Amino acid sequence: MRRRVGTSLYAGVLLAVLGAITFVTGQPFVFPSLGPSAFTLAADRQGGARGFYRVVGGHLVGAVAGFLAYAVVAPGVVVTSTPPALSVDGARLAASGVLSVVATSWGMVAADAVHPPACATTLIVSLGLLSTPLEVAIIVASVVVLVAVHEGVLSVIEAVGDVDADADAADDRA
Repeated sequence: MRRRVGTSLYAGVLLAVLGAITFVTGQPFVFPSLGPSAFTLAADRQGGARGFYRVVGGHLVGAVAGFLAYAVVAPGVVVTSTPPALSVDGARLAASGVLSVVATSWGMVAADAVHPPACATTLIVSLGLLSTPLEVAIIVASVVVLVAVHEGVLSVIEAVGDVDADADAADDRA
């Protein structure tokens, strides 16, 4: 029970930082695929360069692949409502989404930066929801902040753990 509550609250803390940045800047620093990324970080509680590379690298690949697919296949079309059946815009959005997931999957495997939530990021971009260069940069910045906050929390936990271990050792000597 304790682990479930801790994981839930920790994922919320990670997203709350980005929520505060969103509130202050008015920019989309919170978007759907950050939820699974925050949960993954909170549940695994692993840090280090490998985790940073995997999460940030995966989302970077997804954001860039989504941007390129959207720019080439469906510029100007946005999936904020269901396109009419058999419409050209619907076909363009579908093709953009498919192309972005294929490119993201290939890119993550090629870069050894596999992070499944990045496939949601690529769809967010390739379907026109966050598809400007600024929004793509914000996506990447959001992921960097998310992972940096996670790394910071892990560092504090490790430092406090070391202090507790030192205190326990001092108690044992006394």
